[in-house]
Order: sequence, then structure tokens, then C-alpha cells
Amino acid sequence: MDSEVMNGWAVGPDLLHSHNNFLPAIKSMPISAVKQNSVLQSLVSKSEEPEKEPESEDLLRAEQEWDALENIQTELYCKKSGLLGVLPGQTPLISFNEALQYFQTADLSEYMKKIQPTVRRSGLSAVSHLLFGPPRLHRDLHAERDLVLTIAQCPLDNSQQVHVRVLQTIYKKLTGARFDCPLYGSHWEQLGFQGLDPGTDLRAAGVLGLMHLLHMVMDPKILPLAHDIFRLSQHHRQNFPFCLMSLNVTRICIQVLREERVSRECNRRQQVFAVLNDLYVAIYYHLYHVWKTQNKTISDSGFILKEVEALAKKKPKDLFRQLDAHLRERPLPKDLPLEIWTHHPAEQRIETHEGSHAQARAICFTGVCEQQVQEDRLI
Repeated sequence: MDSEVMNGWAVGPDLLHSHNNFLPAIKSMPISAVKQNSVLQSLVSKSEEPEKEPESEDLLRAEQEWDALENIQTELYCKKSGLLGVLPGQTPLISFNEALQYFQTADLSEYMKKIQPTVRRSGLSAVSHLLFGPPRLHRDLHAERDLVLTIAQCPLDNSQQVHVRVLQTIYKKLTGARFDCPLYGSHWEQLGFQGLDPGTDLRAAGVLGLMHLLHMVMDPKILPLAHDIFRLSQHHRQNFPFCLMSLNVTRICIQVLREERVSRECNRRQQVFAVLNDLYVAIYYHLYHVWKTQNKTISDSGFILKEVEALAKKKPKDLFRQLDAHLRERPLPKDLPLEIWTHHPAEQRIETHEGSHAQARAICFTGVCEQQVQEDRLI
């Protein structure tokens, strides 16, 4: 068959046809598949011969086309998935303080009307609490306490960039992902939400549930603990919904705050947010420790949550001391990406210790702020 000359090389009709169709065909291929393209492989293999100039120029041109193709594919991915920004990964991480500053300056009057700062008591219960109960929160801390409870009333709003950044930061820090993830999808179920939209699970704890998670993943001292808990939640037998369990911990924190069980510590430190963040981490660590060492499973979740809530209300200082001891004993490891998805597929993670997929799905989830919370079940 006749051959033609291209860039000083004799090229057969088949290879020439492949080259002419290279760019149109490559647009529909994933990046990983492009590496196997015969034309690109031929350019790379030829570039290994240092004595021939044309190959290096072709290789440079191919690399430029490769970079352009990556940008095109990621931009298309971004538009289809509904992400903010131009390209995946462009949403910057957000710190807890930056997110808190947003809520401090935002207009939250609509949600502040719904809060109940303290538990309403009457009769003998009110007298007993006044005489023998914990001290009341200092008046100058009431505004900060009210802000905490107001954030717990705020729903997730995907039109607010700060809300999206908080959500993306949690996803990236837990999974080790570099790029933004879609705002809706099954990847949220892998993190322990109930469905494709994490906002539906926040109807009870509000954005405060995300703020607690944000604090845990953005504090370098606590991030390793977050990874430990997250890994345990993916265990083939001891698995549990990580984010839903976290929302239950947030629910306990809200109740402890409203019952003024941590007012003494708040008054001592002259802070509310910091104390509640520490309480959240301390409760989650205690739950994780009991779950792991006593080989608990999802069927034990209701009992454990009851015990943890009772302990948090009765002896919050013990939880603080337990967490401090753990953080002192554990060295600070490097922040390495988690590689768990291939080891524990989604179908395996949601099974109970009896291997019943239906049993895990049958667990009823109710909201934190609903009037009749079933205490023996997850949210």
C-alpha cells in the first residue's frame, strides 16, 4: 500500500487516518484512556531517540494538546455537575473562623426567631434547677449562645458560596479528593448522609452540623481522629453512617447547651463556640472509642447514643479530659489522603453485622428539632 510523508516520516494510510481523527475522537475519551492512544504512544516512543529533532517537537505539541484536553473535559464535567466556579477543584477550602465570620455578619433574623435558648421548666423542676442545677450562662455570652442556636436553625443553601465551601471542604478533607464533587450524588451516601442531597439531613441540626464537622477536619490536631472515625464507619461489620452519627452528636451538644450543662465551662473560658466544638469532638471520640473497643454495630447505635447523651449532661468534664488524654498520647501524623473506597465498597459499608442490607435501610431517622424524637434511633 502507498504511504505518505508526515513531518519527515513515512506514514501508512491506517496511521494517517488515525492521526486525522485523533482530536475529534479524543474529546469523547476519558483522560486515562487517552494515554493508550496509538498516535500518542508512537510520539512518546519516538521521543526516546535523542538524535532525531522532529520527535521532541511532536511530543511537545502532544503535551500541549493533552493539557488543553484536560481543561476541556474538566470544564464539561463542571457544567454538567452543577458546581460553582469554572473548573473542579477551584472552590478553596474554608476555615472554621472564616465560616463563623460569615454567620456573624449575615442576616439571620428569620432563624433567630425560632430558637429556644434554654429548656423551659416549671414547678418543682424549675425550683430544683435553680437551687441545685448548674450555674447560668453569663449575660455577656448570651449573644454567642443565641448565634450557635440560630445557625442550628439555618438550612443548607447551595446558592450561598460559604455553605458550598464548607460542604466541599468536609468532603475533600475526609476523602483526600483534590477536586470539587457534585452538589448532588451518591458520593454523599458514601460519607454517611441518607441520600443524594446532604441538605435534607440538615433539617434538624442545620448548618451547625456542618460547622462541627468543619472544625474537626480543619484542626490539624483533630483531623487524624476524624480519619479514624471515618475509617471505622466504613468497616465491613462495624459500619455506621458517619455524617448522620455526627448530626446526632451535634443534637446532643445543642441539648447540653440548652440545659446549661456546660455553662460553667463557658463562663470560665468566656466562650461558647469553642466549648461546644470541644464538646462535640469529645463526645464523638467517646462514641468512637466505645464503638471500636466493644465491637458495636449499627443495631447498638440507639443505646450508645442514650448513654453518651447522659454522660455529656452529667459529666462533660470527664469527656473533655478523655479527649485531652487521647490527643496528648497520639503523635501528629502527616495528612495523607484516605484510600478506602476500593477497599470497602458502598454495598459492603451499609450492611449490618448480620449481613442484612434491608436491616440497615430499615432504621428510622428523625429530626433533631422534631417534637417527639425517638431516642433509641439515629436522626
